[in-house]
Amino acid sequence: MLSRLGALLQEAVGAWEPTIDLLEAFVEHWKGITHYYIESTDENTPVKKTDIPWRLKQMLDILVHEERQQAAGEAGPCLEYLLQHKILETLCTLGKAEYPPGMRQQVFQFFSKVLAQVQHPLLHYLNVHRPVQKLLRLGGAPGSLTEKEEVQFTTVLCSKIQQDPALLTYILEGKKTVAPKKASQESTSLPRETASIEDQDHPHSKAPDGAGALTAQLPVEPQEPDEGIGESNLITSLVGLCKSKKGRVALKAQENLLLLVSVAPQAAAAYLVRSSPCCPAIVKHLCQLYQSLPTFLDPADIAALEGITWRLPSAPSDEGNFPGKEALAAFLGWFDYCDHLIMEAHAVVADALAKAVAEKLFVEILQPQLLHVSEQSVLTSTALLTALLRQLRSPALLGEAVAFLLGSEQRSAAPEDSPCTPCAHLIRHCDHLSDEISIATLRLFEELLQKPHEQIIRSLVLCHLEGRLYAARGSQEPESYEDNLDLEEDPYFTDGLLDAGFQPSAKPHPAPATNSDGKTAVTEIVNSFLCLVPEEAKTSAFLEETGYDTYVHDAYGLFQECSSRVSPWGWPLALTPLDPHEPERPFFEGHFLRMLFDRMSRILEQPYSLNLQVTSVLSRLALFPHPLIHEYLLDPYISLAPGCRSLFSVLVRVIGDLMQRIQRVPQFPGKLLLVRKQLMGHIPGEQLDHQTLLQGVVVLEEFCKELAAIAFVKFPPQGPHLHLPPPLEGHV
Repeated sequence: MLSRLGALLQEAVGAWEPTIDLLEAFVEHWKGITHYYIESTDENTPVKKTDIPWRLKQMLDILVHEERQQAAGEAGPCLEYLLQHKILETLCTLGKAEYPPGMRQQVFQFFSKVLAQVQHPLLHYLNVHRPVQKLLRLGGAPGSLTEKEEVQFTTVLCSKIQQDPALLTYILEGKKTVAPKKASQESTSLPRETASIEDQDHPHSKAPDGAGALTAQLPVEPQEPDEGIGESNLITSLVGLCKSKKGRVALKAQENLLLLVSVAPQAAAAYLVRSSPCCPAIVKHLCQLYQSLPTFLDPADIAALEGITWRLPSAPSDEGNFPGKEALAAFLGWFDYCDHLIMEAHAVVADALAKAVAEKLFVEILQPQLLHVSEQSVLTSTALLTALLRQLRSPALLGEAVAFLLGSEQRSAAPEDSPCTPCAHLIRHCDHLSDEISIATLRLFEELLQKPHEQIIRSLVLCHLEGRLYAARGSQEPESYEDNLDLEEDPYFTDGLLDAGFQPSAKPHPAPATNSDGKTAVTEIVNSFLCLVPEEAKTSAFLEETGYDTYVHDAYGLFQECSSRVSPWGWPLALTPLDPHEPERPFFEGHFLRMLFDRMSRILEQPYSLNLQVTSVLSRLALFPHPLIHEYLLDPYISLAPGCRSLFSVLVRVIGDLMQRIQRVPQFPGKLLLVRKQLMGHIPGEQLDHQTLLQGVVVLEEFCKELAAIAFVKFPPQGPHLHLPPPLEGHV
């Protein structure tokens, strides 16, 4: 009987002669499947050794062929039978029982192919989307034997949702999409004109023989409440598949999840945030990956994995191995994915996910580690936070990161004064007893300054410079920068320094040239910085290497990038004139600039790597195209109010300190040139007396050239006549 029916159906599928009753064939195949469960006594035979896969394939082919014969939008008898008799529900139960072995895989495949190949809209029907939800709950477990079939199934669902985003609500909310009824009354949600097959006198309108016995042999599923599906749905299934060890499965699941959150309409987006485990599940995995990292990671190892993305989450094989490398790559990859989700998602989902990342990762995990007494904990967490900032692209998550570090914009303008934010602690870490922690935290601030968020530069710097309280009221323009700094009152210049041989590398300038808008001419600023370091402390001219012109080239690119980033912020182009009658008030540069100036004043005593990082942060600040920043950091001729200091005044005092120290270093010029050659890799490094001092002098010379270049590209001269000193060679 079975072989005769098989031959008959094969002919029907091949030739589709009109004499074949498709519904009869469809029902016979379904009866064949149900009879297997009633008659079989061998529970160990794999499903592939039975005729179940073949029968499911024939049922699929019949549905597809039948649809081709129907008018557009009409459901044929076989499709009606599938829906009326809850075949998908029964198959889902069979898949859950995993009997015979491998049945779950067959069910996933059948669902995927029916939804993909049958063009008639199906997911709106209760007897389709309810078993779809049940089937989703069978998957999503990492390491599942059906991962491939599960991700194919979710891909089909996401494709259907992309075509009709309103379907997402059906898939997520489940029974909430229909009026609550008793299960016995919910036969189908087919339209009235197609839902009446059981009312017709059709020989196959009742359940096939043995169906009752089959149901009795299968596990009984508890009735689900009408309020939806709680903690298990398409989202949790996709998040589970995202954790797969199989790269292709994980990547496809991530693409599907990204598609869902990007096409979600307002109602579905609100449901994702309010009633689904979407954001908690995604962030929970992020936090689990962080917790799996080693307690200590070298900042250099963290920086080496800078190129990790969610599409390429594996650590580069050409990088050196270190403990925790793969775990770190997995964490950075998933963070990049979260950032990408926030970038592409509906605004409602994006904001909720960004807040969840900030609360669970930044506040609950990272903040205690940043403030920990353990130096290893502080160092590792600071380096990791820097890596996260470097990867961060989405405005919503950037806003949360800035609020975490600096406080919300509604709070005090000076975040370092607020005990509620990590900012004050991080600024103190820049002047830590541990040079490693100081360098790592300075790198964090340098990365932060490159993010497109105005509150960063405003909170750290601009809020302290507004009002120009650093500038003296009612004073005449200084005749030279020496006059501006009141050298006769400076302790560095009252110890006979000029008599001891201190001379600037150029003669004192006459009154500085000014443009029509009152700003100091760029030629004067450039020359002031280039001539600041005395000739006996310069060595770059002795080496045939790139020099000031290279700094100009680099500064131009960085300035263009910075200007583009801040252009939406509507900054003023010129300074607000001072009121000479306004009484002077105390000026405080803020904890951030004070820390940088203090560090800069100790450049001759600090390690080379620390000096490089301090000057790098100051250079980043000087690049900002705001008139207050330009005046305070780059104008040597500004008339400072009593007790105030600027970057240039700090540098002049460093030069005064340097001239005192030079007197105590035998053969200073030769040793200085030797150290420069060592730093540039021209000769092997060897320990010298006064090495820290000599390295500091090299950094000082290069930093002055860099500041001159920044000033030049920010305000290029109006004509071709820029008179610079002879080219200064050498670049460290």
